[in-house]
Amino acid sequence: MARASSKPAPAHEQTVDRTLAALADPHRRRVVDLLRERPRPAGELADATGLSPPAMSRHLKTLRQSGLVEEARDEFDSRVRIYRLRREAMDDLKAWLAETEALWTRQLAAFKAHLKNRK
Repeated sequence: MARASSKPAPAHEQTVDRTLAALADPHRRRVVDLLRERPRPAGELADATGLSPPAMSRHLKTLRQSGLVEEARDEFDSRVRIYRLRREAMDDLKAWLAETEALWTRQLAAFKAHLKNRK
């Protein structure tokens, strides 16, 4: 999101930017879809998406940095990392979408009223 002024973007805008950037890639959206079903190990995510383990690792790093996923160690094998969604990471995005929808609703209502008054 480009800003007209030189002020840094508020933290919630930065969060929305990171979330949207992470979700811009179809492989990462597929990972999010898979993690909505249940937490999964990285290898299972790589297999399900058809990506190599190094490619999956890079995508998971992006998703972690955006705050969309978190990793934990498997309780039986500490070498295995289990990934799960962080549902609270979507809160800023949902709030932004709700604000944007409300803005469009108000603008369309004002336009409708304007047209009605011209008759």
